[in-house]
Amino acid sequence: MDYSKAEITLYTYFRSSCSARVRTAAALKGISMTPQYVNILKGEQSKGSYKSVSPCGTVPAIIVRLPDGTESTIRQSVAILEFFEEAFPNTRSLLPPPSQPLQRATVRDIVNIIAGDIQPKTNMSMLKRVLQLGVEYESWCHEIMVPGLRTVNAILEMSAGKHAVGDEITLADVVLAPAVEGALRWNIDITPFTEVLKAYNACKDLPEFTESDWKHQKDTPEQFRSRPGETLKP
Repeated sequence: MDYSKAEITLYTYFRSSCSARVRTAAALKGISMTPQYVNILKGEQSKGSYKSVSPCGTVPAIIVRLPDGTESTIRQSVAILEFFEEAFPNTRSLLPPPSQPLQRATVRDIVNIIAGDIQPKTNMSMLKRVLQLGVEYESWCHEIMVPGLRTVNAILEMSAGKHAVGDEITLADVVLAPAVEGALRWNIDITPFTEVLKAYNACKDLPEFTESDWKHQKDTPEQFRSRPGETLKP
């Protein structure tokens, strides 16, 4: 199947780190997608037609429409990233080659720590719940994010080259960059995590990362947009 002829719709929200992963990977691989914006703050993830796209009420999701008229939906960001790797083999690979299985496993290790241990515990639905329990957003995010970043930093001390795993950009960088921006948003000091900071700085200003970050989306509110020459803290 030639997926290069498929039409892909991305359901996204500007500040969703999971959506940013998919936007960044697609930009790096040159995969064209048509965005559909889902406003999480307005609860659009749980309303209307989007309920049939993602019954769990989360973003991102993609719909892949093939030339024969069939279509499929993928509703989890890591599954989307893996789909991109498998369905678009002639584009830039974001995994080390199959001849390096340990390096591939390291990339997946980093991805799953962030996608499984950090992000779900700090997403909007969780933050609303902990606030109901009398816990402040920021203190909760510190409690969850700091140990996760410490763990990733320890892995990077052994795996990093120019980027998170070796000298080429991988899915580890794609997932790490929005996680760091989320940590900065909650005033977490990331300077102790020297390898994390190094990997983030190595990719954050690359065009594919910049165009995909939360400050440069069409649904980013005007007050949050980054302007030329402006340094805007997440």
